[in-house]
Amino acid sequence: MSLAMSPEEREAFLADLHVGIVSIPRRSKGPLTVPIWYDYEPGGEVWMVMSDSSLKGKLLKNCQRISLCVQNEQAPYAYVSVEGPFAIAARTDEQILHMASRYLGDDLGRQYAAASEGGDDSIMVSITPETWFTVDYGKR
Repeated sequence: MSLAMSPEEREAFLADLHVGIVSIPRRSKGPLTVPIWYDYEPGGEVWMVMSDSSLKGKLLKNCQRISLCVQNEQAPYAYVSVEGPFAIAARTDEQILHMASRYLGDDLGRQYAAASEGGDDSIMVSITPETWFTVDYGKR
């Protein structure tokens, strides 16, 4: 019995609310692997917002591909990991509001977004998922 998710299952899982773990290559060290908010709609790209001047933002200038892994932390355990090329764009206030509301709810999301308007060096990073790894132990 395979524990792998179907394409529809993996896309639905990735679209659910999880904290992601982004992994960005570094020269002469292991990859930077840190938690991050993200969003995804089936068939699209995974996108995240981060500071251009952060270690994440700086490392993106020296690589071509990154990974993101999301998981259930309660049984039955499951995860989806994607890897692929990425693009960087200027972020919009609407993206910040959307992401903050996704993770914090409407009221706190609006407060978070209002505090971020125009005052930071955030960028929008989008991954094109080319490689998928999945496991769903609920299939046992």
